[in-house]
Formats: sequence, structure tokens, C-alpha cells
Amino acid sequence: MTNLAPTPTPAPVIWLTGLSGAGKTTIADALTTHLRAKGILVEWLDGDEIRTHLSKGLGFSRDDRNTNVLRIGYVASLLARNGVTVVVSAISPYRESRDAARKMVAHFLEVHVSAPLTVCAERDVKGLYKRAFAGEIEGFTGVSDPYESPLNAELVIETAAVTVTTAIHCIEQTLRDHFSTHEASAASTATKGAQ
Repeated sequence: MTNLAPTPTPAPVIWLTGLSGAGKTTIADALTTHLRAKGILVEWLDGDEIRTHLSKGLGFSRDDRNTNVLRIGYVASLLARNGVTVVVSAISPYRESRDAARKMVAHFLEVHVSAPLTVCAERDVKGLYKRAFAGEIEGFTGVSDPYESPLNAELVIETAAVTVTTAIHCIEQTLRDHFSTHEASAASTATKGAQ
């Protein structure tokens, strides 16, 4: 008799979106470390790394940016459905592709990592904003290309006003609230189905 492995419980995808320099990478790094320390199976998908290894050759047109986000969403969905909590840090500037990524997974938490453009520019050690403001970089999100802020994000983190520790606490609380609501809804549906 073959013993089949139990079906994994789908894990959440925590999608950090925001301008370059808003603090996505800093929060994602700290959050991933924090979750691993608690014994949670977690994988961090960084937008720049995905571009290097999975989306090499894509440019920065709207279609190419959307394609990159959809690829991240697909990889995240594969991991999440197998019980791996996924932390995504990617500018993902357009709502349409973020919404499409949301539809790929059972538990999607959109976290808008927000900071004023001036603050993002001040944090930019590479000088990209300076070059973008000077017109040396075309299609730079937030300067010469739009960033479409989430309309219904599960959480907004204003990084100019909160610490990384506070941000992680807020994400964990949102996760708990999200899962408790989802589980209650699932239980209610199951109960109705049995009647």
C-alpha cells in the first residue's frame, strides 16, 4: 500500500510593493529572517533577482514589467500551494499585474510600502533618482513612469514614520487577521455544505 504525503496547507504570499527606495528590500530581508527564526518555511522572491535569473532580456515597457510581475506571481503560487510562505519585494508598479498575481494564490497580502518621493530619493545611494530627475534614465518609476498605488491593500506601511520592527509586527498582525477571517469563512461554507 502506498502512503501518500498529506496535501500541504496553502501558505500566504506577502507582496511588498512600492517605489524604489521605499524600504521593500529592508523589510523583506528582516521579515524573512524573522519568520525563519520562528521555524516557518519561507522563501523571499526579490524583483531584481527575478529579473536577473528568470526575466533576463525583459525591458521596462509596461508589457515587460507586467510580464515580470506575472512570472514572480506564478513562482510564488507554486511555492505557496506547497506550504511555503512567500515574501515578494518588487516595485510592481501597475495594478493590473498585481491583481492578476493576487488571483493566482489562495492567501495574498498586498503590502504597500510607502514613502514620499523625496525620502526615496534621499535614500538612493546609487544616484538613480538624481539621474532620473535629470532625464538621464527613461521610464523610471515615480519620476517618468507611473506608480499605481494599491486601492485596497491589506496593509500600508509608511516607512518614514515606523521602524522595521514595527513594520514586521504589523505584517504579522495582518496575517493573523487575514487567516482567521479566511478560516472562519471556510468553516461556515463547509458547515452549510453539510446541511
